[in-house]
Amino acid sequence: MRNLGGVVSDSDRQEKIVSLLDERPFASVRDLQQLIGVSGATIRRDIEKLNEAGRARKVYGGVAAIELGPRPDSLPFVENRDIAVAAKRAIAREAEKLVQDGSSVIIHGGSTCFHFGIRIAHRNLRVFTNSMPLAAHLAESGTCQLTVGGGDLHREPGVLYDPAEGNRPFYAAQFFVGALGISEFGILEQHPLLVRLADEMSRVAAETILLADSRKFGIRPPTVSLPFSRIARVITDDGLSDAHARMLERAGVEVVIAQIEREQ
Repeated sequence: MRNLGGVVSDSDRQEKIVSLLDERPFASVRDLQQLIGVSGATIRRDIEKLNEAGRARKVYGGVAAIELGPRPDSLPFVENRDIAVAAKRAIAREAEKLVQDGSSVIIHGGSTCFHFGIRIAHRNLRVFTNSMPLAAHLAESGTCQLTVGGGDLHREPGVLYDPAEGNRPFYAAQFFVGALGISEFGILEQHPLLVRLADEMSRVAAETILLADSRKFGIRPPTVSLPFSRIARVITDDGLSDAHARMLERAGVEVVIAQIEREQ
């Protein structure tokens, strides 16, 4: 990003932030530091003022545009688990091919990751997850070695989290993550806890792999969870449009297309 340089007043900085949010749904504190050329503390104060004035929304890691339309649907896990099941199972099949026996993997919350977790339940693997639904299934029906994140239970989105565990020593070969939506900026989420967990888990894995059915490319939640620069592969279904395929190509990520088994 181009640094604007020079002395910029409080009101000018805040106008620049609002103008930027007319072009994109989210800007991180680091993005704004580079653009405006001031400290992170100054940017955070500007975000606080814009949030209080109702001109932007303070979110984890930065600032998001005020939504003029309805928010994207974030359904309860038990409902979302049973939507687009054929696509999610196809994605899970392809994801399993990337996992080597004897390795360690991290599986994020969400329904597509849940279907993936079911497929590897009996593999010779060490699995770390904060997802309560997946942990319950693996504990009852799986044979893989299971490590469950501790802390408070957040019933929606169904994850356990303890902020004190942020610097956990666990390390994995792969981190499998889902998304509520996807744009040219990366993975988009609505729940701040999912954003925070995605960031923390991706930092302790050799590679991050996105599991998302093609519907997610048409959904625009407010917050960037992970940029494409931190994602090695995207596994999606054969409903991916040409435009979205080109977007992923420009982002420099490897794309794996899962063929949905359709009824004859």
